[in-house]
Amino acid sequence: MANCIRCGRQLPGLSFGRKVCQWCVQHEAAQRGEVVDDARQPVMPTPWVRRGQSGGQSTISLTQIFVGINVAVYLGMVLGSGSPFQEFSGMELLRWGANAGALTLSGEWWRLLTCVFVHGGLLHIAFNMWCLWDLGALSESLYGRWTFGALYIICGLGASLASITWNVHVLSVGASGAIFGLAGALIAAFKLGEFSVPREALSGTLRSLVVFVGFNLVFGAASGVTDNAAHIGGLVTGLILGALIAVFAPRTEHAPRRVLIFVVMILALAGGASALAHHYGLPLRLQRVNLGQA
Repeated sequence: MANCIRCGRQLPGLSFGRKVCQWCVQHEAAQRGEVVDDARQPVMPTPWVRRGQSGGQSTISLTQIFVGINVAVYLGMVLGSGSPFQEFSGMELLRWGANAGALTLSGEWWRLLTCVFVHGGLLHIAFNMWCLWDLGALSESLYGRWTFGALYIICGLGASLASITWNVHVLSVGASGAIFGLAGALIAAFKLGEFSVPREALSGTLRSLVVFVGFNLVFGAASGVTDNAAHIGGLVTGLILGALIAVFAPRTEHAPRRVLIFVVMILALAGGASALAHHYGLPLRLQRVNLGQA
């Protein structure tokens, strides 16, 4: 993240080559007499005060809240099963909101979202929360709080829909589809966005993201239990959203455009879900299912 060359404030992500913050632009215009005396000056934190120490702003990030929700759900499952070290059964996962095609496509659409916060065991949640902590913090600092939250949720929905599209009889849980979506959005941002720092400074992070995606897709294909369809669905959703934001709504002032992008994507996913339900013909029978961990 770059800083304003005038006052040192942090510039927003995807600044498209800007080197001076909005506050300094208007302040300098006022000094030149180009702004009326009663014009409203944008309120921005002073550069020497850390984020969260001014204006009573909460220091808890949305990334931490998402991690907390996942951990709370896992602890609830542990208390219900009696053991933190065993893998949860299919029936336990279903009770907590796992994605199961026969149920999801029969009207329990909420499972497309709840499964993102459910995990099959200790190692599963530990690895996913480690990835979410890092990629979530990077995404939130780049896109801002509410855009990051929308990206995470919509990418999770895209991952869940891809999972039941690929294999309707596989039970799927886990946050990694949404995490892959964050990786996709970041890759698109770093490729298509313009930043007020040299492109070389971003290349290392971009390479790390590509390696992360490639390694985990290969590992998932080799493991036999990983829900790679969810990974690919989340990744593609994130790539599309990240590209659209970078091209059409790069700055935080473009909030209405971002809302429109998210609404269009949600409608596209809803259309896909409706078409999938029509394709299979309802009701589906809940057969014996295998567990896929995303």
